[in-house]
Amino acid sequence: MSNRLDIKTEMQAFDCKDRGFYDSLTDQERSKFSLFLMMKWGANVDGSADLQEWYIRAHNERVNQNFFDIGRHPKLQWLLCTTVSPDMGLHRHYYLKAKTKSKSVETKKIAYLSQQYPWLKADELELLSQLHDINDLKLHAQELGWDDRQIKDAFSM
Repeated sequence: MSNRLDIKTEMQAFDCKDRGFYDSLTDQERSKFSLFLMMKWGANVDGSADLQEWYIRAHNERVNQNFFDIGRHPKLQWLLCTTVSPDMGLHRHYYLKAKTKSKSVETKKIAYLSQQYPWLKADELELLSQLHDINDLKLHAQELGWDDRQIKDAFSM
């Protein structure tokens, strides 16, 4: 079997918008090709903050929406993945492992943030949670007019 199914080659096809890549795979290669991994690796890229933001936003708008609803159409999933790249050459992609979080502080922070920003997606809430510590969010709640009891209920462990 060729080396077409290593992550470097796959991400190269992803960045180059190689819409024929999926069709070029043999049946055996297709059975081993993970579009879920393309989705996970494709959203994260080294580079400027603007480039990173582009990949995350484009991924959320084009790939993450209903990705699993079209699971019976892997070629369509691949084609959606190829729309993410801004066609600015090859980039180093990486897999961002989901953090194992305790059910304490992180859960409380995300619950508070989801209440304040119900339109945000789970990954955006998690990112916002990572940017602010619990004291920042308590201060935010105070600025919104929450009393001490409400803050204690929302953030107590």
